Amino acid sequence: GIEELRKDFQVDIMLKLSQEELIERIGDYDAIIVRSGTKITKEVIEAGKNLKVIGRAGVGVDNVDLQAATERGILVINTPDANTITTAEHTIAMMLSAARNIPQASEALKRGEWDRKKYTGVELYEKTLGIIGLGRIGSEVAKRAMAFGMKVIAYDPYVSEERARELGVELTSLEDLLRRSDFITIHVPRTKETEKLIDEGALKKVKKGVIIVNCARGGIIDEDALYRAIKRGDVRAAALDVFEKEPPGKIPLLTLENVVATPHLGASTREAQKRAALEIAREVRAALKGEFVRNAVNMPQIPPGMLPRIKPYLELAEKLSKFASQIAEGRIRELEVIYRGDFAGMDLSIVTVSAVKGLLDPILMSPVNYVNAPLIASQRGISIKESRIEDRRGEDLIKVKLKGDSEVSVSGCIFDGEIKLREIMGYSVDFELTRYTLMTRHLDVPGMVGKVGTILGERKINIASMQVGRERIGGEAIMLLSVDDPVSEEVLEEIKRIEGIEDAKFITL
Repeated sequence: GIEELRKDFQVDIMLKLSQEELIERIGDYDAIIVRSGTKITKEVIEAGKNLKVIGRAGVGVDNVDLQAATERGILVINTPDANTITTAEHTIAMMLSAARNIPQASEALKRGEWDRKKYTGVELYEKTLGIIGLGRIGSEVAKRAMAFGMKVIAYDPYVSEERARELGVELTSLEDLLRRSDFITIHVPRTKETEKLIDEGALKKVKKGVIIVNCARGGIIDEDALYRAIKRGDVRAAALDVFEKEPPGKIPLLTLENVVATPHLGASTREAQKRAALEIAREVRAALKGEFVRNAVNMPQIPPGMLPRIKPYLELAEKLSKFASQIAEGRIRELEVIYRGDFAGMDLSIVTVSAVKGLLDPILMSPVNYVNAPLIASQRGISIKESRIEDRRGEDLIKVKLKGDSEVSVSGCIFDGEIKLREIMGYSVDFELTRYTLMTRHLDVPGMVGKVGTILGERKINIASMQVGRERIGGEAIMLLSVDDPVSEEVLEEIKRIEGIEDAKFITL
């Protein structure tokens, strides 16, 4: 991984730094890569004046202050795929260890004891496994459990019925899962919603004799409540790789013989660590070179293989939004992005973020990027909407609508690799968006184009192309002129003084 980064960047390796040492040194660096033991706090982020990327070689990012990173526009990247198989295998190993009392029997035999009856276990075959969290790891656990002949049920409000059917898994409620499962395994991140998800109340609903496995994150299970549930016999055994505090110290739970425990080994295989190192190095390298990354935690992800199809629309959405923001009047309260065409069925969330970025860029002094754009919009009270109209008959169009003190709409498409404006404020046009555009609203009367052209010519401003849109003869019209040089406020005011000109705007993209 280090060699991958050294192809393009200077790489310094610093191990076992204290928070104070990290804060002192971080200021010169564009990126930092850490594992779970290093805390990237708000103070570290504030000290990282040049910091652009935080790479986490692993899945969990609870050691990174995501809010602080996002506010600063710092990209946070992890490697969710690197540990998937390793953690799934460890989960199955822990489940088998708890079911067959393997660690306890091994220790007893080493002490010279031979007690087969005491360590009689239970089979996995024909038992019900309840999986809380049917993501990458949960799905791999499900596949392996079914190979043992287990029936698998799952609770995950973010997984579709179709995906569950593909895996051969029955989706159910958390309460039903607790009631029916012979084994329960947890595969969700620790968040406000999942903290102490398995608490005293939940443990009183479990099927008597259940075995509980947690190789995800500490704090999802209330450790004191689990201790009491095991003591009273409601829970047969537990297998834990993670704890609320790590290392956990001398907690009551670890005094119980029917608790199998490992020191957060879920991702600890040579293969997983090599994958994590290579993946995070490639992702950080891509991010620093301005390329797209697959595993950004604090911005929408692009589905694998979809970047070539989506990439042109990122620029289209950003430019349309940037154009619209420069012709809008007053405060903007809502941005709506409407997708029409064959591509409307795709995951276009990153394209919507690109539109948000385009909206904010012209009106803010501070940097706006794909990471902090949605947060900045929220902080400014701008709501974001996304609509889709699937239509295979016409071209793929993006429409940007701004609402607030005024209402503005522009539509565009990609045609022969060029960004084309197709509609503006209800007027149909066919206009290639370039760096500089002069736009007028005027009465549709003879000589208007010539008068504007004369003023520009006198100021040595060359017109590259022009388009006029109108509703009816003699009514209101718009004129779009692609120009080679910026148009000053002085020139705009002169154009506005032309009889019949209602407004003139200069747009820079």
